[in-house]
Amino acid sequence: MSDTGAQRPPSGDGTRAVRAGLPEPVKYEPTLPGPVFAAHYHLPGEPTGPYTYGRDENPTWTHLERAIGELEAPGEDGVETLVFASGMAATSSVLFSQLRAGDAVVLPSDGYQALPLVRAQLEAYGIEVRTAPTGGDAQLGVLDGAKLLWIETPSNPGLDVCDIRRLVEAAHARGALVAVDNTLATPLGQRPLELGADFSVASGTKQLTGHGDVLLGYVTGRNAEAMTAVRRWRKIAGAIPGPMEAWLAHRSLATLHLRVDRQNASALAVAEALRDWPEELGVRYPGLPGDPSHAIAAQQMLRYGCVVSFTLPTRARAERFLDALRLVDDATSFGGVRSTAERRGRWGGDAVPEGFIRMSVGAEDPEDLVADVLRALDESAR
Repeated sequence: MSDTGAQRPPSGDGTRAVRAGLPEPVKYEPTLPGPVFAAHYHLPGEPTGPYTYGRDENPTWTHLERAIGELEAPGEDGVETLVFASGMAATSSVLFSQLRAGDAVVLPSDGYQALPLVRAQLEAYGIEVRTAPTGGDAQLGVLDGAKLLWIETPSNPGLDVCDIRRLVEAAHARGALVAVDNTLATPLGQRPLELGADFSVASGTKQLTGHGDVLLGYVTGRNAEAMTAVRRWRKIAGAIPGPMEAWLAHRSLATLHLRVDRQNASALAVAEALRDWPEELGVRYPGLPGDPSHAIAAQQMLRYGCVVSFTLPTRARAERFLDALRLVDDATSFGGVRSTAERRGRWGGDAVPEGFIRMSVGAEDPEDLVADVLRALDESAR
C-alpha cells in the first residue's frame, strides 16, 4: 500500500487547528510544551543557534508562529509569521517597516478607529496618506503611485467588504505591496495570502484566541525581504508578546474551529432575527443574503465572522437596549466566547450614527441569544 496519503498535510480546518504548530512528539514530554520564560540563553562560543536573547526569539513564540502560519497559508512553503504584543504593534510593524518619507500609502477611511492615529504619525514622518472607503473597491481610485495598500475586509465596524483579488492585482500591477487586516475574518474565515496579498495582519486579541484574556498580534507574509524588515522593526520597537500570552494563544487555537463555527452560525441567526424585526435597523452581516457585501464575501470568505451591526434610532434608545440585555455584556472588542455589544459612537473615532450598535456574538445557545436581543429591543422601545 502506498504511504502517499500519510505524507499529505491535514486538509480539515478542525484537524489543522488542533495540530498546528505542535513539536514532534518526544516520550514523556508534553504535547504542547509550557511557556519558556527566558531573557537570555546559554550561549558559549559563536551565536549560531536560533535562541540568543529574549527580545529576538523565544521557543514559545516559535510554536505559535508555526501554528498561525499553518492556518493562514496551509501547505504553502516560504511563508513566515511573526507574533507581536498587540494587533496595533503588528499593524505598526508593517506600515513603519515598509514606508519611507516621500512614499504614499492607501488606508481605508472606514477602518479600525486607531488608524487615524497611525495616519497622523505617518504624515509626521513625511509619508503621504490617502484614504477611501472599503465598499465598492473605492481604494482603487487612489492607488496610483502608492507603495503600500492597506485593506480591512470586512471593515470594522461597518462590515463592508472589498474584492481582495481585484485590489491585489491592481496594486501589484502598480508596484505596490498589499496588506490585509484579517482580524474579523480569522484564518478560518479568509486567507488573504491565497488571494494574492503580501501580508495578512491581525489582532489575535479577538476571535483567534477568543477568551478575552490575551493581547496579541501577528503578521504573516510570503515576501522574504519585506518580512525581514518587519522582523527588524519588531526588534527595534521591542513590541514582543510575553511567553505566557503566546502559550495561551496557542492553547486557544485548538478550539478555534469549534468557536468560529458556533459563533458564525449564531451570528447569522441573530442577524436574521434583527432583519425580521418590525423596525428598520439597517442590519449588516456579510453572511446575510441581501447584505450589500454578501456577493463579494461569498466569493472570498470561508466563514463570515461573528460581528453583526445595526442602528437604533437614537443614542438613548441604544443605551436602553444595552442596559436591557442579560446575556450580552456592554464591552468593547469582539470575538470572545461571551457575547458583547456596544454603542460604538461612544469612542468618537468611527463615523457611525449615535445609535449604531456593534454586537459580537459569542458561543451561547443561539436561541437564548436571539430571545435576549429581541426582548431587549422590545423593552428599549417602551
